[in-house]
Amino acid sequence: MEIASLKTVLLVQSQGSIAAAARALDLDPSSVSRIVATVEADLGVRLFQRTTRRLTVTEEGQVFLTRLAPMLEEIEAAQEDARGLRSKPTGLLRLTASVAFAHHMILPLLPAFQELYPDISIDLQSSDANLDLVEHGIDLAIRLAPAPTGDLVSTRLMKTRYHVVASPNYLDGRAGITKPTDLEQLNCIRFALPGLRDRWMFQSGASAPFEVPVRGDLRISNALALRRAACMGLGVAMLADWLIQDDLRDGRLVALFPDFRCAATEFETAAWALYPNRAYLPQKVRVMIDFLRSNMRTAVG
Repeated sequence: MEIASLKTVLLVQSQGSIAAAARALDLDPSSVSRIVATVEADLGVRLFQRTTRRLTVTEEGQVFLTRLAPMLEEIEAAQEDARGLRSKPTGLLRLTASVAFAHHMILPLLPAFQELYPDISIDLQSSDANLDLVEHGIDLAIRLAPAPTGDLVSTRLMKTRYHVVASPNYLDGRAGITKPTDLEQLNCIRFALPGLRDRWMFQSGASAPFEVPVRGDLRISNALALRRAACMGLGVAMLADWLIQDDLRDGRLVALFPDFRCAATEFETAAWALYPNRAYLPQKVRVMIDFLRSNMRTAVG
């Protein structure tokens, strides 16, 4: 049995269907079905029970696949060591991040990454939905959160901080905006995302945090569009430092309360690299994580 065929069988198990595995591999489902059938014929046992509606692992298949997964990881690691790929990583790297983070933080870094690692090709899937890594065959996800949850391995790439900002033309004629409670009288542009409330949190120094209710006539679910709306003077917004640092420097946006920490949910937030929980981390993923961690910290100062 070929290693590629065995990896395909494991992918069918993790994806839960032949169709899903075929999408992850960019193959026709009939091709994946033939691979599974060939492995089963070589073993002399049926790995999966297949119907028109579902696929389940047989008892014999569970025994085989449970022992197979760590063995394949060891084989891949040994192959990389033998071929010297630890100094020359290769292969297709599937990466996902939010639309704004992919556009503003990852894309500008890709030319330098590809110059360092010309044998790695990248499939960047930008989405504001948290794509399932196993279902979509993704090697690495970049998520913005206070702390990641779930069974994925995570490493912090950089800290993030949020600012309440507005454009100079929106502030023109609106004097006396000096404290967060003044937001109650302003038009606030809010994120239309699950879990975000109509209250923003603030804290000054070591004092107790407090909340300010915010209201407005515009909700936006994409950070790039939210930033554009703030620059156009449509209202006040809370945006991440990595997204608006150039706008603050060039005067397109003004930070309203620089002496206060602010947040929509929690003050301590970061950009995290997440990858499937397994003993062996492919070199292509490792070098991308190291590259992003180093260059993102430089990019945001």
